[in-house]
Amino acid sequence: MKNAAYLFKILSVDRRIDIIELLKKGPMSVNAIAEAIGISQSAVSQHLRVLKSSGLVNDERKGYWVYYSLDREALEMCRQRLNRLCSCGCQGGNAAGKK
Repeated sequence: MKNAAYLFKILSVDRRIDIIELLKKGPMSVNAIAEAIGISQSAVSQHLRVLKSSGLVNDERKGYWVYYSLDREALEMCRQRLNRLCSCGCQGGNAAGKK
């Protein structure tokens, strides 16, 4: 996994967050992702290339199709790093002041 600053730069693009949100549901092809978020297949492919090179997404070829999935361990490491930086008291998913 790359360093934290690089990962946060990768995640600073809204469409990449959209793709990660979709992949949380399970593996998807480029076509399915493109249709779900309403952008071209080539744009999705470019975002997936960046996400894959950062270690956040894996791919698996099944015949003619390639399916992309989250590397949940890498995403969790990113979340843990962000939690270490956070000072708002939201550790563990609870906002400050919530019980």
